[in-house]
Amino acid sequence: MENITIRLNKYLANLGVASRREIKLLLKQQIVTVNGQRIKESGFRIDPKLDDIRLNGKKILPPTLVYYLLNKPKGIVSTTADEFGRKNVTSLIPTKVRIYPVGRLDKDTTGLIILTNDGELTNLLIHPKYHVDKVYRLRIEGNIDQAQLNALRHGVLLDDGITYPAKVTILKTANRVTFLEMTIHEGRNRQIRRMCETVGVKLLELARIKFGPINIGNLREGQFRRLTESEVSSLKKE
Repeated sequence: MENITIRLNKYLANLGVASRREIKLLLKQQIVTVNGQRIKESGFRIDPKLDDIRLNGKKILPPTLVYYLLNKPKGIVSTTADEFGRKNVTSLIPTKVRIYPVGRLDKDTTGLIILTNDGELTNLLIHPKYHVDKVYRLRIEGNIDQAQLNALRHGVLLDDGITYPAKVTILKTANRVTFLEMTIHEGRNRQIRRMCETVGVKLLELARIKFGPINIGNLREGQFRRLTESEVSSLKKE
């Protein structure tokens, strides 16, 4: 993987060294050095893998990286903090390590979300140019006609531009509802919900079941587990 740089203040905050406000004061005191150079700017960019970062002469070591897979329940927000006090995904995983979600699921969407403190991998997985597939299971009202399917498969014009073509498969129709499987690689806000609304499909439930090579498997809503070494390796290859 290519090396990814990060703002110094964000890196130190992610490590739990201090809050961003406190880090700004530390930088003003000129007690933070990068490769022997005293740094005063919060936005100074570093490469944690290559740069020697010190606070008061003491080397700051990168953290032990952790990777979790969570089946997010409905009603939980995919943020590390919420201004309205709603429960978030990080609160469901008891760890002292500061972790954050890789991408987001909206409050009403359930399913697979990865949480980690690996900023480099996170940036690569959510970067548009890498086209990491995300697979969703949809439950819609009634049937879906061919014109609606074609629209989803060829791209839907939303207010922020046309979507890339999606892979859409009809799984089954029963009791006046239809189950679909949809694969996209973009990560726009509420993208699938907006696509369905635009083509006239009433979406009842939405769940993500796969992210890149990682499947949700038998994990029930609210449950989590650590990713295996082979799963982490497969994500990095993705």
